[in-house]
Amino acid sequence: MRHLRLALGLAAAVVTTAGLAVPATAAPDTAFYAAPGGFGRTCVKHQPCTLETALDRLHSGSVLYLRGGTYRLSRTIELNQSNVSIRAYPGETPVLTGARRITGFTLSDPAKNIYVARVPRGTDTRQLFVDGARAERARTALNSATFTATATGFTTPDPSLAKVTNQGDVEVVQENKWKHMRCPLSSITAAGTGSALTVQPDCWQDNNVSVINSQFPFNGNGLPKLDGVSWLENAYQFLTEPGQWYLDRGAGKLYYMPLPGQNIAQADVELPLLDTLVEASGTPGHIAPVDDSAGTYSGAWTNSTGRQLGDFQDGVHATQAAGASISYTFTGAGLDVLGETTADGGAFTVTVDGKRDPAAHSSHGDVRLAQQVLYSARNLHPGRHTVTLTNAGPNLLVDAFAVTPQAVRPVHDVSVSGLTFTGTTWTLPSHVGYIDNQAGVQWAVKAPHAPLRPPAALEFHRGKNISVTGNTFTHLGDVGVAFTDGTQDSSITRNLITDTSAGGVAVGEVDDYYLSDPSRMTLDTTIADNTITTVGRDYHDAVGIWVGHGRQTVIDHNEIAHTPYSGISLGWGWGWASPCELQAKQGLAVCRRGTIYSGDNHILGNNIHDVMRTLLDGGPIYTLGGQDPKAPSTVVGNWVHDAPHNNNMLYHDEGSSYWDTHDNVVSNQTGRWVGMWTPTIHDIAIHDNFTDNTVVKNLGTNVVITNTTVVTDGNWPPAAKAVMAASGPRI
Repeated sequence: MRHLRLALGLAAAVVTTAGLAVPATAAPDTAFYAAPGGFGRTCVKHQPCTLETALDRLHSGSVLYLRGGTYRLSRTIELNQSNVSIRAYPGETPVLTGARRITGFTLSDPAKNIYVARVPRGTDTRQLFVDGARAERARTALNSATFTATATGFTTPDPSLAKVTNQGDVEVVQENKWKHMRCPLSSITAAGTGSALTVQPDCWQDNNVSVINSQFPFNGNGLPKLDGVSWLENAYQFLTEPGQWYLDRGAGKLYYMPLPGQNIAQADVELPLLDTLVEASGTPGHIAPVDDSAGTYSGAWTNSTGRQLGDFQDGVHATQAAGASISYTFTGAGLDVLGETTADGGAFTVTVDGKRDPAAHSSHGDVRLAQQVLYSARNLHPGRHTVTLTNAGPNLLVDAFAVTPQAVRPVHDVSVSGLTFTGTTWTLPSHVGYIDNQAGVQWAVKAPHAPLRPPAALEFHRGKNISVTGNTFTHLGDVGVAFTDGTQDSSITRNLITDTSAGGVAVGEVDDYYLSDPSRMTLDTTIADNTITTVGRDYHDAVGIWVGHGRQTVIDHNEIAHTPYSGISLGWGWGWASPCELQAKQGLAVCRRGTIYSGDNHILGNNIHDVMRTLLDGGPIYTLGGQDPKAPSTVVGNWVHDAPHNNNMLYHDEGSSYWDTHDNVVSNQTGRWVGMWTPTIHDIAIHDNFTDNTVVKNLGTNVVITNTTVVTDGNWPPAAKAVMAASGPRI
């Protein structure tokens, strides 16, 4: 276990050890205590020690109590010990922060009331919090100038932009439909009587010239691009409004323009420096397929690219020759071989490290499905292995390989409760831009453009029986809490999540759709009784609760409010799991079809309001991609209201299937109360709902809407009022 080194800060109030009692919930020999200043070198006789020492003594079955005060972290706490708890000492509030407190401001520009403080050269951050409030990064006003797209960026009639300093730190930002896009600039030059903005080439390529379009199961056909400018951000010259700040990284100078009446000499100025405060990881980490070209082929094989049939990275190897083989050598504990199943798929044999697998194997299927697990080697001794598939006829098609690098051993039985997480940042967009796909999921700038998401203040990777309860997540530069990489049997309950740059809660992945092994899936997650407000402060495509692929997810009685985009977004894959005939009815020229393991998911009793404040094409409750017909999912008992730029209040988007949506209350005067826009949305029952908006769009297949109660003038019937009263957190 790698241990945290602390830059120790002082408690908000003096903490003493007098009268320290052992809480009844912990046996004396399993309880350890930490305090911000530490009061002893070792944790003995329940005298508080430093957090570092307490973590060093933490062992299976123990509880760590944090005394009240502020713990300033200089690096991420890596909590990889199972069967442990971290709790607030009863009645006290411990605060974990990744921020450094900044002092020593002096007046730099009296005419503009700009102050400056020294920070170490190279300090990198995207957020600043002053007196408990988020300060605005220096920026131009919204849509303050006319910009025209060029081959390399934009031109504008405004000549003053060419005089901006540190031009490589300036970012161009655009809100376009459901996307929030950012790119750093390479330069700004004079152009006639105006200015020419050259965008960083890689970011411009991905956000404008050739917008990343992997298609199903990674994105849909709508491809808004960075073709305009909503505002420019991050230059000293843009520091024009009280409450704004600018960091000159090279010079090590932090500039701030105080709010009226704000005494900067006495203000609490917090500069976040860490992206994650606490992280716990089991094994393996993230599993991502690699292209079939990594294999060694023997015999007659055809390498086909660009088939547009759902192949991983648009390439496959296929053979009709009996005895033709494919071998893949890897280091790990398991391997999935992905390929195509078809009506003319045939038998193949498998050897692992030269030993024949006696089971029968076939790529035959009733319909063509892409990226199926043809063979899965599991529970191998960790090390170097070779798996060989040999065609026995008539056809074998191989598409990708997914290595499980280590045995599946989740970090398990960990609870975190009563803590405050604050003061994080995320600096990747400063260097490569923000290449948006949808709902807080972006693309990596380099090919093959893997999907990526912002980090979280509290992250669990490959966890099991994880409990995150009664915490506060606030003033963050990324997401609040995330369960990733196949975390199972875990819960996020009764937390307050507010003022985040990205989303509130993130669960699951977008690139593990193909899994057939339940031990590596995202399973059995409960997200309940949380209050999630004012997320997406910097990245406006963020949502309150995001779930990618997963089974048995319960999103239950949360309040979600004040978001720039959707409230809840569940599912991924678009029309990937929809039958080819429905894809054809949608107008798609080719069929990209595979399977998704998602199903048995439930959105229940949530109070979602004042969402969709900025972007378009989303809704308070938004679903995407297929669900398991054998394990249908539900949207029940939710109260959704007040969504200014809403398309559909209840939005079953592309590929959504096998939902039972009933007994919801919908109130909004714009957009539609429910919407399904295309035939790949199928087999959904929508019944017994209440609404004051009669507008519906239903172009789905076998989507039946019945028994809708429409009210006027706020005359909700008792059954609707009961749903409203019961929605949101129960405690």
